[in-house]
Amino acid sequence: MRIYGDIQSGNCYKVKLLCSILRIKHEWIHVDILAGDTTATDFLAKNPNGKIPLLELADGRCLGESNAILNYLAAGSELLPSDSFELAKVQQWQFFEQYSHEPFIAVARFIAKYLGLPASRRADYESKQQGGNKALSVMEEQLAKTPYLTGEKLTTADITLYGYTHVAHEGGFELSEYPAVQAWVDSIAAHPQYISMG
Repeated sequence: MRIYGDIQSGNCYKVKLLCSILRIKHEWIHVDILAGDTTATDFLAKNPNGKIPLLELADGRCLGESNAILNYLAAGSELLPSDSFELAKVQQWQFFEQYSHEPFIAVARFIAKYLGLPASRRADYESKQQGGNKALSVMEEQLAKTPYLTGEKLTTADITLYGYTHVAHEGGFELSEYPAVQAWVDSIAAHPQYISMG
């Protein structure tokens, strides 16, 4: 099993974190987005969408999209519920991450961390702050009620949102303003199989 990714990318890191928690052996292949690795012909043959992370199974089958990879790898484990409604709750948070969280927090972080916050992108960076803080507020409301996003147990919903939330400060978001989110971040970091992004 091979995983193509950049560990500094939240979408890639969350797959690496899941593999560590579930002790899934794999070969990690570093991909440099800025150097154009995802536009190479051999990579596009594996993922025509030209994005990471990408999972390549031993039989050659490939799977893209971080949350699809998480749920595939976690199937049958304690991180993915078998009950249809509980599974849908996990997916609900994963869709939330892709549409209401990542477009703001991850993009602001990319502009600041990867691009160095150039003047030409300052307005774009500032425009992401309101949406990112709204997403953190939604998480705060839930995590003030339950220790994890879907209830009492860690699931792939938490791994999904943890990826970019724990480095949200790199995009200008202050987690100190969200105490329940911060406590959740700390609890995941305390997992015995935790690995850091660095």
